[in-house]
Amino acid sequence: MIGALLAGLAAGYGIAIPVGAVSVLIVETGLRSGFRSAAAAGAGTATADAVYATIAAVFGTALAAALIPWQAPLRAAAVVVLVGLALRGFRSVARDAERARDGGSGSAPFSGPGPKPSPRGSPGPASSLPPAGPPASSIGPGSESLGPRSARRTYAAFLGLTLLNPMTITYFAALIVGLGGTGTAPIEKLAFVVAAFGASLSWQTLIAAAGAALHRRLGPRLRLSVGVIGNTIVLAFAAVIAAGLAR
Repeated sequence: MIGALLAGLAAGYGIAIPVGAVSVLIVETGLRSGFRSAAAAGAGTATADAVYATIAAVFGTALAAALIPWQAPLRAAAVVVLVGLALRGFRSVARDAERARDGGSGSAPFSGPGPKPSPRGSPGPASSLPPAGPPASSIGPGSESLGPRSARRTYAAFLGLTLLNPMTITYFAALIVGLGGTGTAPIEKLAFVVAAFGASLSWQTLIAAAGAALHRRLGPRLRLSVGVIGNTIVLAFAAVIAAGLAR
């Protein structure tokens, strides 16, 4: 049991800590919308890790091999999603910069993928991406008000985005074979999955809190700069995935 827990912790932190596009998006979500929205995003990502950890623990490396023919389509879908998120983020940054130059409506700049927030009480543009939560101008200490529906949509969006990565299950399957500590009993497999989920969730929550802390401290110009940098990083990850498809 202890060996399975330790293996799960190692697996969860091993997949969560390396910085990737999803990590950047979680930080940006916290930066633009505060902790509650970013925590929902992180929970979606951790749930995807738990799903793949469960599949890997139950089926082992056999399923990882079966996924090989599907890796290219899944990666292509990930490229499309990441490019779409980055381009939408750049459009939001451009709109915020223009609004800042024109004096705007007094709301804090918004950057990153997702719909642009609107002033309190007025409807914003429809979007298929997860809502960014409450307007940046309404978020202050103790005033975050992310609704349950927005939280669920943010959670679902990051769950789906993370599930697009077929390498996650390959990673977990390889660890099960390599670490050899997950055991064969159902309770040991459950301990492995729970520990992997807990490790991933704790890390995603930490980076969500980091983004929320920046949300409270960065001025308008720095938020715009971080928005440009963050979306550029997301676009770079998409380019790396696309380059792998071309090989």
